[in-house]
Amino acid sequence: MNDIKEKTIGEIVAEDYRTASVFESLGIDFCCKGNRTVQEACDQKSIPVEEVITKLLEATHTAPDSGLAFNSWELDALVDYIENKHHRYIERQTPVIKNYVDKLCKVHGTRHPDLYTITEAFHNSAGELAKHMKKEELILFPFIRQMVKAKETGQTVRASHFFTVNNPIKVLMQEHDEEGERFAKIAELCNHYTPPEDACNTYHVTYTLLKEFQDNLHLHIHLENNILFPKAIELEKLVSG
Repeated sequence: MNDIKEKTIGEIVAEDYRTASVFESLGIDFCCKGNRTVQEACDQKSIPVEEVITKLLEATHTAPDSGLAFNSWELDALVDYIENKHHRYIERQTPVIKNYVDKLCKVHGTRHPDLYTITEAFHNSAGELAKHMKKEELILFPFIRQMVKAKETGQTVRASHFFTVNNPIKVLMQEHDEEGERFAKIAELCNHYTPPEDACNTYHVTYTLLKEFQDNLHLHIHLENNILFPKAIELEKLVSG
């Protein structure tokens, strides 16, 4: 049990993603703040660590396994998955959600002024995420694929124009933090995606889509912060010559 206390949240979720639901239910950020130990996170939330450990053990023994053991994947397969699953999802859902939040503002903004702040935050997030994904797809991900190929062929990789993979990773992690904070604010403003009593069907659909977007983003950030980025740093040491 002490071993679990001293593990970081990111390590635990990387080993078994079924544990993510436990942290989500307790309001513990496992993606952007995954470098905290379980003990530290529990202390900050004033939650008994023994209760959390019990829930984590139950999740790994009773929850269905998704079959996606991300921590064992080769990095080129992982970046392909992130692009195809998460980047394409954001590109597809962004205009849909923009349309819904804009409509809510027009119809219900007078009675629920927080909708204007939510809408502005989502529009800002959409713009920043679009730029963020381009950095990954055009700069970092190609270099990771190059490193994987070099490892397979026994070759070395020349230093990139960004000198070391740590540099773009630091920038991307900072952007992850910013989006994590932005969506935490959105969740707070909309009462954790609980529509008001006078909400229409559009209201319910919009909040459902926002919650789904947030959950997808959390997994997206987790895969990069807690699995892809640390392994890319280690791989660079191996193939940099």
